[in-house]
Amino acid sequence: MKKYRIGQIVPSSNITMETEIPAIFRSRETLLPERFTFHSSRMRMKKVTKEELEAMDAMSLKCAQELSDAHVDVMGYACLVAIMSMGRGYHCVSEVNLHQETVQNNFPTPIVTSAGALINGLKVLGAKKVAVITPYMRPLTDLVVDYIEHQGFEVVDSIALEIPDNLEVAAQDPMNLLEIYKRLNLNGVDVIVASACVQMPSLEAIDQIQKETGIPVTSAAVCTTYEMMKKLGLEAKSAIGGELLSGKY
Repeated sequence: MKKYRIGQIVPSSNITMETEIPAIFRSRETLLPERFTFHSSRMRMKKVTKEELEAMDAMSLKCAQELSDAHVDVMGYACLVAIMSMGRGYHCVSEVNLHQETVQNNFPTPIVTSAGALINGLKVLGAKKVAVITPYMRPLTDLVVDYIEHQGFEVVDSIALEIPDNLEVAAQDPMNLLEIYKRLNLNGVDVIVASACVQMPSLEAIDQIQKETGIPVTSAAVCTTYEMMKKLGLEAKSAIGGELLSGKY
């Protein structure tokens, strides 16, 4: 039975990434023999504004060094909007920079960003047209939409819940999404992103939204977990969602 260490670079006010990511991995443990432990390093951020996100992102390299000291097997950058607000395609830059920190620390480690994981997850699902729910203020949501569209997808519709306080984002009831998604225009949509934010809880609602709409549903957290499993060379499966990103929850 092999054990893996999962590292996460987490905003200081994020309390969801350390619940949803482990929940998916733990449910995998009920199906398959591998076991996982979880280890975090934090970057200061309280308000979800472009200025705070930029300042926070500058701290990510130090976090990578700290997690590398723990010899984690994979490392995830747990803030989608921090990456997407830094400019189109920035997830590629961030992943290279973070990996270089682990190389310089003599323990090269695979890197996943939640932003890059969402883009890859949409590709795995074969999405062309998507609908997105975010907790962000509208200007940040528009940056996320632009980022996703620059990666080759059409965002048919988006909802911005406009919650600036990051702890308030985490306090949202995921089951509220069962009503919120109904405000989306789903004409021609291939995939619904129930939460384009790893701080806004959505895991409990994903299956029900998919059943109600008949459209594959995912989230930044699900995509991040999928990408972590693939980086570890593991089958991306979970008791929560069956084959992750199969669209068959």
